[in-house]
Amino acid sequence: MQGMAADLVDRTCLVTGASSGIGLETARGLARLGARVLLAGRDRRRLDAAKADIARTVRTAELEVFVADLASQQAVRRLAAEVADRHARLHVLVNNAGIIARSRTVTEDGLELQFAVNHLAPFLLTHLLMRPLAAAGGARIVNVASAVEALGRIDFADVGSESAYDANAAYCQSKLANVMFTYELGRRLESTDVTANCLHPGAVATGLLAEYFGRHRAWATVARVKYPGPAAGARTSVYLASSPAVAGVSGRFFEDCAPRASSVAFMDVSSQRRLWAVSEQLVRLTPEERLRT
Repeated sequence: MQGMAADLVDRTCLVTGASSGIGLETARGLARLGARVLLAGRDRRRLDAAKADIARTVRTAELEVFVADLASQQAVRRLAAEVADRHARLHVLVNNAGIIARSRTVTEDGLELQFAVNHLAPFLLTHLLMRPLAAAGGARIVNVASAVEALGRIDFADVGSESAYDANAAYCQSKLANVMFTYELGRRLESTDVTANCLHPGAVATGLLAEYFGRHRAWATVARVKYPGPAAGARTSVYLASSPAVAGVSGRFFEDCAPRASSVAFMDVSSQRRLWAVSEQLVRLTPEERLRT
């Protein structure tokens, strides 16, 4: 693919949700380009297996494992501190981790699980890693969203779906929040050399797709006949993390390694800034951690 990738030797990239699926293939793709890849996930055993899998296919891979349950803001803060302690410069942050919860679950922070993991965790992690990102020179933030953002709406009076819970509606809300966050983040980074973009990875045969359709996770095996595998879903993430063609491009939504239009709903600046303010409160950002306009 023209302009697909640049050499990432001596670059450090963090991928969340890297133990399986699109996250694993994104990490593998970045390792193939020579990057030092930091694999973040909530299960040490699965992360170690992912690390070994990548090492088998990319013999020169330089890999590190970071364990963190992104449902916990304390764990997100610990992850950011560990990454920043080990790496003064972070060239790429891929906020890939995502879940679907069929029943409403509340985190230890008192937040609805999908909104907490899919939106608030990357929102907080990005803020906490801004220092090593800014120090890297031309760092890139890549947020994995979804085309289902077009089906989402932000219920500012009830972002936690307390009054009524529908798993797919909550997922679509969180993916819409990913896009809104990216657009506002791009504006707030305009005076820096850090860029932020989001993407739709496509419908890919993973357990997450099975959950979205309300099927048993074993359905993902059957879905491989109809849908491409995780490697296809990782292509645009790797492209945004590495391609010279998007150097300096920020605040855009991509699909198949090309810009695409997002939904019209909630894409006004005032709604995006309102979501930003709500998110700041929910993750309890300190004044020093906040990004200014």
